[in-house]
Amino acid sequence: MYSFSYAQTIDDLCVDQRSDERQAMDIVIAQLERAREKGLKSREAVEAIFNTRRLWSFFIESLADDANELPPSLRADLISIGIWVIKEVERVRQRETETLDALIDVNAMVRDGLKG
Repeated sequence: MYSFSYAQTIDDLCVDQRSDERQAMDIVIAQLERAREKGLKSREAVEAIFNTRRLWSFFIESLADDANELPPSLRADLISIGIWVIKEVERVRQRETETLDALIDVNAMVRDGLKG
């Protein structure tokens, strides 16, 4: 009886964590889309860039943790994506690019992968 409850609780926690990650991605994507509308020099862009970097820094730290139960190859792939996102955020911040489209697209693809 207890093992079933424990297993169910662990499953629920994983589902909740994945749901939280999706929600965080939804927020960042919405901020990036608003920033695209308002322009890269807007307050919305500053917030979107900051929050995107913050979210991916958290993801990378979590993925690098030995306690993370994702397969090592998937963790490595996601860390690589995260590094690219952080570099792209820096390019936006330094005005080396004039668009947020790639950041929006990549974040949306990762978010959509969390639905599975």
